Amino acid sequence: MEFKHISVLKQESINGLNIKPNGIYVDCTLGGGGHSLEIAKKIKNGKLICIDKDDDALNFAKEKLKDYYDKIIFVKDNFVNIDKILDELDIDKVDGILADLGVSSYQLDTASRGFSFKQDSRLDMRMDKNQSLDAEYVINNYSENELSRILYTYGEEKNARQIARKIVNIREKKPITTTFQLRDIIVSSYPPKFQNKASLCNKAFQAIRIEVNNELKDLELAIEKMLSRLKNCGRICIITFHPLEDRIVKSAFKLHSTDCICPPRIPKCVCNHKADIKLITKHPIVPSDSELANNSRSASAKLRIAEKL
Repeated sequence: MEFKHISVLKQESINGLNIKPNGIYVDCTLGGGGHSLEIAKKIKNGKLICIDKDDDALNFAKEKLKDYYDKIIFVKDNFVNIDKILDELDIDKVDGILADLGVSSYQLDTASRGFSFKQDSRLDMRMDKNQSLDAEYVINNYSENELSRILYTYGEEKNARQIARKIVNIREKKPITTTFQLRDIIVSSYPPKFQNKASLCNKAFQAIRIEVNNELKDLELAIEKMLSRLKNCGRICIITFHPLEDRIVKSAFKLHSTDCICPPRIPKCVCNHKADIKLITKHPIVPSDSELANNSRSASAKLRIAEKL
């Protein structure tokens, strides 16, 4: 299957990076290469480091970006390791960092990757196909309490307890190994009047995917590392698709753009905390009406931009 993915908020992200022709930039989530292509077009003597943990994404993007090989370094890794990646490349600071979070259209639409409940496949959901933890292991080995916590916390699934209980009851009889098996369990956990709702499985599948790929914990760690590797006046652009992702980004940006973080009851600052970034976007940028018309999957996207002081 061809790797198809429409880059969300592409022009807004590129504008937000404020690209310098001789700058060094990092695309932490290469995906289909749409953002990277636009960055590569704008740099002349600079460098672009393209990171992704999905082999399919890397292989496709290498072909798409072949005319810019002299400017690009491709790295198969998790962006949470950005500090180690830059150290290995002998790069201390960079001029800009972009991260487009979440799952790609290719991953969702490729049945064998096991991300979607709309196509039957083995339960997988790994962005990095070389990692050991997959959705099948989570569903068949996590305790009922763990499953309930994941579904509620990462998917904001109100029916989390019922779904988790049903998963455990069914797997005691036989393993749950396919996306359709899991879909049917989720649907049957709801009263009949809700069972025809097309998006009924969205939250649960999303929650399992986030757990499998450690997405939120990696994001929290990665933001701190990203900010520490920006040059003065360097820009960071992060696109989120989930309220929990956006909350993490918003919280980190707020902390790093605030001087004093002492509790309000303390009359004099004792924390000595100093802001090291300024917010370029006080409110997130969202897709335009035209983008929404062309790509419905962009609906939940939010772009936040900050600049290193």
